[in-house]
Amino acid sequence: MNTPSAGTRWIQLGLGLIVMMTISSPQYVWTLFVKPFQATTGSGLPAVQVTFTLLIVLQTFFSPAQGWLIERFSAKGMIALGAALSGAGWAAASQIDSLYGLYATYGVLCGLGTGIVYVGIIGLMVRWFPERRGFAAGVVAAGYGMGAIATTFPISDMIAASGYRHALLVFGAILGVVGFIAALGLRPPQLGETPEIPADKVASAARDVPPKTMLKTPLFWLMFAMMAMMSTGGLMVVAQFAAFSKEFGVADALVFGFAALPFALTFDRVTNGLTRPFFGWVSDNVGRENTMAFAFALEACAIALLLAFRENAYAFALLSGVVFFAWGEIFSLFPSTLTDTFGTKHATTNYGFLYMAQGVGSLLGGPFAAMIHDAAGSWVPVFCIAIGLDLVTAALAWFVLKPARRAYLGVPVPAVPALAEPLAAKPLAA
Repeated sequence: MNTPSAGTRWIQLGLGLIVMMTISSPQYVWTLFVKPFQATTGSGLPAVQVTFTLLIVLQTFFSPAQGWLIERFSAKGMIALGAALSGAGWAAASQIDSLYGLYATYGVLCGLGTGIVYVGIIGLMVRWFPERRGFAAGVVAAGYGMGAIATTFPISDMIAASGYRHALLVFGAILGVVGFIAALGLRPPQLGETPEIPADKVASAARDVPPKTMLKTPLFWLMFAMMAMMSTGGLMVVAQFAAFSKEFGVADALVFGFAALPFALTFDRVTNGLTRPFFGWVSDNVGRENTMAFAFALEACAIALLLAFRENAYAFALLSGVVFFAWGEIFSLFPSTLTDTFGTKHATTNYGFLYMAQGVGSLLGGPFAAMIHDAAGSWVPVFCIAIGLDLVTAALAWFVLKPARRAYLGVPVPAVPALAEPLAAKPLAA
């Protein structure tokens, strides 16, 4: 087995983690800037919130083009550019006074920048760690999910002390520069720098499938539909978290001496980050689909319990952490499964297409859930839909995706599959 020299790939993983952390704040601390932007632009909340929608849409729906650019040109250069754009978006937003200026800076620049970095880093890490793709993708995805923990309180304090413009300018410069410098150390692996995949590990494609061919396979669209359903179901809860906590009457109740809502949000951010490398590591050892089925069913159970005990502040806070723990792993399981199936050469662009499913989920999970609530006058139908989507996706992982991937990769399907049965990679027909 070939081995990388002197921990090179672990250095690459560390650099990827740092860059991911630098692009986390535009999404996860957006809420701190909403009211200041409303006051500056003289706009209502819905108009200002379009900025956040732009950020997510540009981050996800442009990811195939961003992935193609990364593979066509320099991964290092493009990721460095993305980090710089994200920081520049904040710095530029500190100087604007109009709503359209806000859209162009915070929405467009940060959206494009974070999208380039996200798909680029994931694409590199699944190549550096062929035998630990789930773990590696999970580590860097955790950087995006948890990176804002380090900036939330400093930014909040700076806004209170010096105003939001100063906070945007200072942190935009810091995060942009740190991300740019760290990205300059990134590179794709060379021949012999990564180990071969052991025969008893997860199945991996014997050939590299280009995006045009991948998009013609039902297997890709099955993965896309599953990720879209998981994103929608999870975001139905995530996007409306503060709203339903207030309606359930637990937002201001005390939990371990803290108000339940901020405690839950902090706890959830931690579990949402930790789940990505954890379940990625689990999937490296027991199989992607087995892990998906368990994790997705776990989220369904957690949401059901959260609904059942929705008026108990302690249950609300703690079970919300379980919900996030069982949801965030989609950002390690799906990219690793995709690369296992369609190879590494086009991994970045291929994942760009799959990542669009997160954009679908963000559009449906927020507005669609709010519409259902307004029509029914209750959050209960929203929770029930999320539970149903989780259970359907868990069943698809076990009963459909698992045999479909085996058939595509040329791996025989055993008569009685074991829970943790490894998938042996076999050559594909020419």
